[in-house]
Amino acid sequence: MIQTRNVAILIFDDVEVLDFCGPYEVFGVTGTGNDSQPFNVYTVAEQLKPILARNKLSINPQYAIANCPPSDILLVPGGFGTRQQMHNFVLIDWIRQSYLHSELLLSVCTGALLLAKAGLLENLAATTHHLAIDLLKEVAPNTEIRAGDRFVDNGKIILSAGISAGIDMSLYVVAKLLGKQAAIETAEHMEYDWKS
Repeated sequence: MIQTRNVAILIFDDVEVLDFCGPYEVFGVTGTGNDSQPFNVYTVAEQLKPILARNKLSINPQYAIANCPPSDILLVPGGFGTRQQMHNFVLIDWIRQSYLHSELLLSVCTGALLLAKAGLLENLAATTHHLAIDLLKEVAPNTEIRAGDRFVDNGKIILSAGISAGIDMSLYVVAKLLGKQAAIETAEHMEYDWKS
């Protein structure tokens, strides 16, 4: 029997839509072909109120950070909202505390900035959106920045480059946890041209 892992996806105002929706879809449809549910995916925000994502898409988070179920996997997306959230010490501390109890911490795009602010990228390798490389270098001076990499696996912390790269990273995580065939079947279900 497959273990069901909780996947918490953080959302905040001005989050990039595909940054969180792409991974949400990957983890949400994994196992569809064999009627298993290896991932329980849900959104979480600082407060339980509508979030206005990029281009004013309104999203209702399923949980607030105060009542969020413990996550096995925490995914931190990016977007222009990260510039403000970098200074949100409540959220940064929640990311730091969640990391301690999670199996994996993932970031997409400029979500890497929030991980850096939480002090979680010290002496690791990281990537982010190509237009935020210099900012990540500034925020994480002791981190090896891999600007050309689609995603970077540090073991417990995995980061992807910008926007659509989060889909590739999520499929990589499915393969890492459940085997390559599970990731292939997920990509086929999504009709996504995944280059594993």
